[in-house]
Amino acid sequence: MKILISGASGLLGTALSKDFSEAGYKVYSGFLTHKPKFGTPIRINITDEREVYNIAKRLKPNVIINSAALTNVDTCETKKDLAWKINVDGTKNLLKYAEKTGAKFILISTDYVFDGEKGLYTEEDMPNPINFYGYTKLKAEEIVMRNYDNYLIVRTSVIYGPIPSSGKKNFALWIFENLKLGKKIKIIVDQWNSPTLNINLSKMILEAVEKDLSGIYHFAGNDRVSRYEFALEFASVFGLDKNLIEEIRMDEINWRARRPKDSSLNVSKAKKILDNKPLRLREALKILRETLSGMA
Repeated sequence: MKILISGASGLLGTALSKDFSEAGYKVYSGFLTHKPKFGTPIRINITDEREVYNIAKRLKPNVIINSAALTNVDTCETKKDLAWKINVDGTKNLLKYAEKTGAKFILISTDYVFDGEKGLYTEEDMPNPINFYGYTKLKAEEIVMRNYDNYLIVRTSVIYGPIPSSGKKNFALWIFENLKLGKKIKIIVDQWNSPTLNINLSKMILEAVEKDLSGIYHFAGNDRVSRYEFALEFASVFGLDKNLIEEIRMDEINWRARRPKDSSLNVSKAKKILDNKPLRLREALKILRETLSGMA
């Protein structure tokens, strides 16, 4: 089977291209600026409809995974045209090839399609995004569901991992670097989500492809935690100084875009059907620690 992964140099895309390659798939790793480490690199601009179709027609993938997105929430709020072009039009362009050929289409979505008033959202809960990033991802979901049957929508939450992707540090690596240097950090105490290790998420998606799952699934970390709780657990697992972690509240931060207060995801559906279960936070952080030590 041939897999085309857009955003293959990103945090999730890197793990996906590695795992699918090691599982014996022919992997085409789509990128725009940062060349991917795994698979066959394919430069692709998902906002260019003709380019996307011509490349897909040449490669003939059986599965398309769209993990490319503009995920900076504040940038999406201030550059709405760009956010729409990448997150919505990019999805639409990739989907057109799948519609014509019957290829499996997988869209990576987000917990930010929810308003955060409830928490532990199931796949059946009604989305209601409160920022433009979440709105674009919801619109991408709707385009897929409205126009195609052979799809899988994967919603996830706060992806972190051992390697900076496309030159950007994720939340966990930022905590690690600051605490290791003895620097104090301020972490939000009143925002909850389901932090997800990219390695775990990638293996869940690989299994979903092999089991030919369809519909909407929440693939995220098993535990609902605040950012502050995440940082404390991180310090505990890595043997770093918890006293350097200070509390800050959401209303003290000058964000451009609103954030949901509790966008944590219920992963019961995934736990029932997958062998690669959503990991408990401490277990995931131990894997991250071992991975980082192996890279040192």
